[in-house]
Amino acid sequence: MRRRELLAAGSICGASSVLCVVGAVWGGEPAYRVIVHPANALRTVPSDWLADAFLKKTTRWPEGEIVRPVDQRAASEVRKAFSHGVLRRSVGAVRSYWQQRIFSGRDVPPPEVDSDEAVVTFVSKYPGAVGYVGFAVKLAGVRELVIK
Repeated sequence: MRRRELLAAGSICGASSVLCVVGAVWGGEPAYRVIVHPANALRTVPSDWLADAFLKKTTRWPEGEIVRPVDQRAASEVRKAFSHGVLRRSVGAVRSYWQQRIFSGRDVPPPEVDSDEAVVTFVSKYPGAVGYVGFAVKLAGVRELVIK
């Protein structure tokens, strides 16, 4: 699906339902699922809050735990879909954002891992972790988070 069509699908669904945004198709497959550590008390999270967490503008979960976002590698189709769907930026624009933050000494980007399975492993290891994976991935030791 082209970017324009993906954005149109998100607009039709509206901001109230992540199932529409997450259920949008990217490259012939469902786009992504957002996952958290099972100890995380939240079941839903606003999309804007999640974007701020991945851009490290928000650093703590509402219950006080430190947010530990994890990204997939830049070439990942899941990352492209997540970047467009949640961050509302291309992967390149997100990388530019982090280059500016690093250069100014403000922060470093979330760690990047090579696969959906590596995201599941990371998220299952850290109580404040949050990541995204493709729909075909088995969610062992993690829980899906619904974006509203």
